[in-house]
Amino acid sequence: MTATYTWDVFSTVDGYGSYDRSIDWGGYWGKQGPELLEHRAALFSAPQRMVYGATTFREVAQIMTSGLDPHSSDEWNVRLMRMPATVISSTLHDTLGWPDATIVSGDAVNIVAQLKQTSDVPLRSQASLSLNRALMAAGLVDRLQVTIFPVISGRSGTSPVLHGADDFDLELLESRTLDGHTQELVYRPTLR
Repeated sequence: MTATYTWDVFSTVDGYGSYDRSIDWGGYWGKQGPELLEHRAALFSAPQRMVYGATTFREVAQIMTSGLDPHSSDEWNVRLMRMPATVISSTLHDTLGWPDATIVSGDAVNIVAQLKQTSDVPLRSQASLSLNRALMAAGLVDRLQVTIFPVISGRSGTSPVLHGADDFDLELLESRTLDGHTQELVYRPTLR
């Protein structure tokens, strides 16, 4: 049996995964509410293995271990830090304070295909945009979970989530509205 792989990504309505930090939107573009935070905590209550590319791992580890971001103490982030993580990188040699991280060097498609065959828990990856676009093109992403925050960040948006992705059909598996304004959509992607 193969482990399910979920690509979990936050986005603005116009498709950006983050924003220029000189503009102070606040965490979650200032749109988090109790339903979102409770739902995220529930998602991270079950055992999973996180999968990261080097850039996202550096960013997440720095945010979580520095204590400077007030959102690092949100329950889902606390649970996230307790999960084992596989980091695919040829440049990182340090787990940057992540309690249970393993750094693996090599071809990401082969590494994740192997993880899917051997993992006894589901796999989840947050952001790691270029990594997950490549994995989706290789047919390894079973679920694309997009949380869309009700903002347009046309001037300040950075990291277009699907920039450079191949063409895919998306089968809607789940949808929910959180806090009356944030959409979570879960799709099964199929390469066209």
